[in-house]
Amino acid sequence: MDNKKTLNRKVELIAWGVFFLWWGIVEFKFLPHGTGDFGIGLILLGMNAVRSLKGIPTSGWTISLGILMLADGILELAGTVLNLPFKLPIFAVLLILLGMILLVRELLKERMERI
Repeated sequence: MDNKKTLNRKVELIAWGVFFLWWGIVEFKFLPHGTGDFGIGLILLGMNAVRSLKGIPTSGWTISLGILMLADGILELAGTVLNLPFKLPIFAVLLILLGMILLVRELLKERMERI
């Protein structure tokens, strides 16, 4: 058990290191808009893939956040590539959807526990 805890801590620290490196690279502003979010999504999902492969429980929160960031990055990149004449509030919409999912899930869980 203690070995998995140590391994999980190591995986998390590596992911944080990669996250900060990526954030610094993105701040130079030479990458297309949406690349930063796409990369963060890959980092979060990659961290959970490593956890899964090593037999460590994955985190539903970071998986959800990783999917959210990946989707936002893909949609932002598509908007940049397609040169759309308007800006879509993609991240705001995805945040609202994530919030609704979390609220509904918690309310349903509470309701099921009462039954």
